[in-house]
Amino acid sequence: MEEKSPEILIVDDNPEIREVLHILLGGEGFGITEAKDGNTAISAVREREFDLIILDIMMPGLNGYQTCMEIRKNSNAPILFLSAKTQEGDKMLGFSSGGDDYLAKPFSYNELVSRAKALIRRYQVYRGKNEGNGDSVKSTEEKSVLLYHDLEIDEVKETVTRSGRVIDLTDTEYALLHLLVKNRRQIFSAEYLYESVWGEPYYYGANNTVMVHIRNLRRKIETDPGEPVMIRTVWGRGYRCD
Repeated sequence: MEEKSPEILIVDDNPEIREVLHILLGGEGFGITEAKDGNTAISAVREREFDLIILDIMMPGLNGYQTCMEIRKNSNAPILFLSAKTQEGDKMLGFSSGGDDYLAKPFSYNELVSRAKALIRRYQVYRGKNEGNGDSVKSTEEKSVLLYHDLEIDEVKETVTRSGRVIDLTDTEYALLHLLVKNRRQIFSAEYLYESVWGEPYYYGANNTVMVHIRNLRRKIETDPGEPVMIRTVWGRGYRCD
């Protein structure tokens, strides 16, 4: 049975940009769906599953940040912001609204394709596509659950629950939590976390990317995100789970 090509949703109010992205990424073998605004994108995500969403920020009606937050109510697919807004604050706002990566316009063909493939690859790994058969899952189920404080991290299903209720994490957040919990008491630098979770070489500014995702993760799992007890910051060195 032929493997299905990854599906990408391109969201931009500029038809010329959508066309360029469609040609570039379609030529790489990806299935492409286009959306001209935020509401159209939200409707598309509710109707079907995507492996990557490429999202512009400056759009009429719902902007990219608002669209991202709405999409996150229905999907954990990676979101790549593609925008001419290049200030550090714009990037941080993008990550805070639920985005996974940020690429500034104008962009190079190679960088776009590289980022897209890396995000899709990571999503396929951490989404839990490897369903296996029922017997194999049952036989390893007990060994696949990590218990940490009041959290249960299921390594087979790629889910995190508290008192039986699923905590809605993005794949990036799950990957960060899983790495830290799996290696408790070990300190990981932002550089190591970025290269391990994002699967790309560390670059200037990636530290802020890691910091924002850690902050978002704490908001979801910590009782008091301002005084975290699960994911601790080791000043000048990185992060660890005790």
